[in-house]
Amino acid sequence: MPAHLLRDVELLKKEILTLGTMAEQAVREATTAVETRDAALARRIIDNDFKLDEMEVQVEESCLKILALYQPVATDLRFIIAALKINNDLERVGDLAVNVAERAAFLATQPPVDISFDFEAMARKAQAMLQKSLDALVNLRADLAHEVCAADDEVDAMNRQMYLIVKDAIPVQPQHTESLIHMFSATRHLERIADHATNIAEDVIYMIEGRIIRHRL
Repeated sequence: MPAHLLRDVELLKKEILTLGTMAEQAVREATTAVETRDAALARRIIDNDFKLDEMEVQVEESCLKILALYQPVATDLRFIIAALKINNDLERVGDLAVNVAERAAFLATQPPVDISFDFEAMARKAQAMLQKSLDALVNLRADLAHEVCAADDEVDAMNRQMYLIVKDAIPVQPQHTESLIHMFSATRHLERIADHATNIAEDVIYMIEGRIIRHRL
């Protein structure tokens, strides 16, 4: 690999990891805001989303620069293609974290609702999937990426469970209907975050193994 290409690829890797760290933090803080009913924290996540958006644009520009200047092939080309897709997924994760934070800001103004759902467990599962997908990217670990893909069904099941709980709770607690809907919306956004973590894992597998596994798991 030419020295200039190597330098720019290494810089791109650092930029993606920075974006990944920002997305992870946004998800972690958004779920904490829901759990602790912290409106100030929720507002901070919403207000800081522009930083993640700016980083996403920077990563895309770096990818396009490498494609234009070096016309990479084989492994290098797969990395740039994967980086472009992962970049988009991480930006969407940031948007979903904002959506969760918006639900948290509303719930902070309402009395607590007692339902038999472990939101924290679902949040930790989605966060773990995102973290593991980024670890797979950093360490080029296809095995970790496959673990992320396998874990997606668990988060899907949790989201379906929450839907059933909310559906049954609304007739019993009609005064809390809006809060229940916001709580379900928060879990739905977590389920989408897990989907994006799966997308990242699939792109890592493509980058390492050169094969597209989407729709084949």
